[in-house]
Amino acid sequence: MKAYIVKKYGKKEKLHLSDWAEPAVKENEVLVQIYSAGVNSLDALIRNGEFKLFLPYKPAFVNGHDMAGVVISTGSKVSRFKAGDEVYARVPDHHIGSFAEYIAVHENALALKPTNLSMEEAASIPLVGLTAWQALIGIGRLEKGQKLFIQAGSGGVGIFAIQLAKHVGAFVATTTSAKNMDLVKGLGADLVIDYKKEGYETILQGYDMVLHSSKEKGSLDKSLQILKPGGQLISLVGPPTPEFATAIGLPWYLRLLTSLLSSGMKRKAKKGNIAFSFLFMRADGAQLSQITKLIEAGVIRPVIDKVFPFDQTNEALAYVEAGRAKGKVVIKVKE
Repeated sequence: MKAYIVKKYGKKEKLHLSDWAEPAVKENEVLVQIYSAGVNSLDALIRNGEFKLFLPYKPAFVNGHDMAGVVISTGSKVSRFKAGDEVYARVPDHHIGSFAEYIAVHENALALKPTNLSMEEAASIPLVGLTAWQALIGIGRLEKGQKLFIQAGSGGVGIFAIQLAKHVGAFVATTTSAKNMDLVKGLGADLVIDYKKEGYETILQGYDMVLHSSKEKGSLDKSLQILKPGGQLISLVGPPTPEFATAIGLPWYLRLLTSLLSSGMKRKAKKGNIAFSFLFMRADGAQLSQITKLIEAGVIRPVIDKVFPFDQTNEALAYVEAGRAKGKVVIKVKE
């Protein structure tokens, strides 16, 4: 099969289109022919080698985390899927590889594709949808009437998180540029701040939760400023915590490292009686099935910026890295 592989780590490295062995299917796995693959910042970070410490993939390997496609065959112990099913997934860590024509996925990571979405639309959902779900529902336990601040409302996670939070009944504030104001307002955001003109920390106060995704220096401190005592700061970009390290089974010395990296932030948060959490989302087919129900009910809709053909996978990744996408970027693998 054709696949885009990482031959060598590095920011300037390209993914290489190669002939790659079609994956063998284990007893709990499903072989999927990929129709479309979502492109995420995580794909670039993996290629760059920025997660080598936590996810030590050994080159060469196939990149890509999101996909939608059709089941070709199933392992002997698979019970929930059959050949011909249209499915989608954020494939599990250590088993990535959606920038390819086929992939073997554990059935626990898969869900049936929403019937009202195209393959391209479905492929845009899993990573950002599960991130928002695990942050707001899993960690945050967001409730009706609470005040939530979502950074970067027109990004992939932001677009999904706004819609999910409004479904719960929260008051949602977010940031975006002037050109994307109408988009995030249309998704349901109650208060939209043009980050180029105003600092959110000067406007917002007394918030219950912040979904933090900015790498801007000082953004964590600004997020603390707007939270009320008892509030929650959930970060998608770090610093990683010992709880995260324990959850993914890292060795003791990496747990110690995450403790050192996060100690300053945790100390500041504790001083303000604020709970700080770091989320590195995980594959979860059961949660994705819950998301499917919301999509089919019309509660959440995907927003796609651009669809690239398979032979322009590197261009798609560069487009995502540039940070200009309004919504999600998708690769059409099968015409």
